[in-house]
Amino acid sequence: MFGAAWRPGPGEAGIDPPTIRPESARCRHLGGISSRSVAIRLYDTAVGRVTEFSPGTEVSMYVCGITPYDATHLGHAATYVTYDVLHRRLVDLGHRVRYVRNITDVDDSILAAARSRGVHYLDLAFGEKARFDHDMESLNTLPPWSEPRATGAIPEIRGLIDASIKAGHAYVSGGSVYFDSSSVDSFGDLSGVGTERMRKLAAEWGENPSDPAKRNPLDFVLWRPSADGEPRWESRWGAGRPGWHVECSALAMRELGPTIDLHGGGVDLLYPHHECVRAQCEAVTGVPFVRHWLHHAMVHLDGRKMSKSLGNLVFVHELSERVEPAVIRLALSVHHYRRPWQWDNRLLVDAEERLSRWRVAASSPRIASGTSPDALLQGVRMCVDDDLDVPGAVALIDDAASESVDVTASAALIGVRL
Repeated sequence: MFGAAWRPGPGEAGIDPPTIRPESARCRHLGGISSRSVAIRLYDTAVGRVTEFSPGTEVSMYVCGITPYDATHLGHAATYVTYDVLHRRLVDLGHRVRYVRNITDVDDSILAAARSRGVHYLDLAFGEKARFDHDMESLNTLPPWSEPRATGAIPEIRGLIDASIKAGHAYVSGGSVYFDSSSVDSFGDLSGVGTERMRKLAAEWGENPSDPAKRNPLDFVLWRPSADGEPRWESRWGAGRPGWHVECSALAMRELGPTIDLHGGGVDLLYPHHECVRAQCEAVTGVPFVRHWLHHAMVHLDGRKMSKSLGNLVFVHELSERVEPAVIRLALSVHHYRRPWQWDNRLLVDAEERLSRWRVAASSPRIASGTSPDALLQGVRMCVDDDLDVPGAVALIDDAASESVDVTASAALIGVRL
């Protein structure tokens, strides 16, 4: 309901989802609750519109996790809080959720960070993963069903690469193994950005489209020789280490099977990462890899997306020294997941005041002739089911709190602990 189908244009500086207007969502009104449907509707990146998400009793959900070489910033937090709301609603509906969030503990970025700090890359990963876990727990996110590491899937990665070569979708060149992007007719369909834009984004992510060992500029590395001091594993193509995309391919299929219900992550991962992961999985299995693609918009600071590579970061653990984590979560919750937004410290002031009002209502509720706690909860469910309109849910809870309605259960559904 949030507008027409969206596709990023070739002139855009990044890949961001469409701007939406959650303030106009129908879930802001409590009328018609009795006739609500339990079907969740979510924007599907692959088709460019909001569609019904109707999995079976057991839901398989894969969300790209962190590369643990730095602390959790607000871009991470906003993304994982959004998928946590979806997780909570699916559990609320009675689903069993197999939520997998991987840990990329070997790739170019973590190896470079470990070298610069003079530590072993796995020691760096251990420390940053522990800090990430603490941040996620403080933000009251439900733990994933599985949190596998790339270094724990080397046999599966080698097997997937071997299957890709045998199927004619990968080749050995210059000591590395590459996936042949031209061997998959649908390559590029997920992101829909066009060849030139894909080449630019590939270069920005260090994919090196001009690599002379590649048959095509958009081919991506599956296995590469390790440089001196880097970890290496034996393979029939020589000692080396895996590429980034094949790690997620192997982990997702090992944990959840060849087809998963929902795959998510930040929209910056749409190309090249998710495009390449999808292409490799489907080339080998011959079946659709994902039934529903869901992407989270970027959080910006000073006019640029918040990212490790740019260094313009606001860290969760630093904010937690100033305010309680529930305030941080509420500050993130007033923005819809498909709308890029700018971080401003004034959001914390607003969230702190909102949390206080909600707690007063929860601790001293009055019996009112208007909205009941049950009706409020149904209204919040409607919002969440309507493309995760958490800002709309926040507005409903605000209205109910102003009437001294007990908002405890409704706040809990969007992950806010009162």
